[in-house]
Amino acid sequence: MARERSLPKFPRIHVWDPYKRLGVSRDASQEEILGARNFLLQQYAGHERSMESIEDAYEKIIMASFRLRKKMKINLRTQLKKKVEESPPWFKNLLNFVEAPPLEVILRRFALFAFMGGWSIMNSAESGPAFQVAVSLAACIYFLNEKTKNVARASILGFGALVIGWLCGSVIVPTIPTVLLRPTWTLELLTALVSYVFLFLACAFLK
Repeated sequence: MARERSLPKFPRIHVWDPYKRLGVSRDASQEEILGARNFLLQQYAGHERSMESIEDAYEKIIMASFRLRKKMKINLRTQLKKKVEESPPWFKNLLNFVEAPPLEVILRRFALFAFMGGWSIMNSAESGPAFQVAVSLAACIYFLNEKTKNVARASILGFGALVIGWLCGSVIVPTIPTVLLRPTWTLELLTALVSYVFLFLACAFLK
């Protein structure tokens, strides 16, 4: 106890506001708050009451930040739910056919179709993308069948995505200025690239 009395005492030990106690602003980042806490703990190491006061202020700030983030997430979910409830019937029906898979699944699907797109571009000077499109369609149907457990439904969805992608590509590609395209990038190739996007969306988000 005598040794603690001889140690420097934290001057803001009784300050109620945790931000003022740590000497940081309310707009400070978590790194800045943690840095202030660590610095003060080093300055007043050994003085138990000072260290407890510093730790208490830090914990209050972190807990307040956690509660705020949680409240924001809840409010966002509530707003989204309300918007969905107020949306037209056709939009609600559309939502029944889509899902949000884990990020890992989305990235794996994206990597596959990005590879197919790169492969098609690299071979554009030699041949068309017919083989890559066939492989992409087969992969899309395979992934859809994993989710639906119905080969017929997966095939219909896969072919539907390919047809829609091809039609959209046929409309979009001619509008692209030719100065932005390489000589080997044919209409067939660019339309295939658009189709890969629709195949990716189908196998990643349809259910």
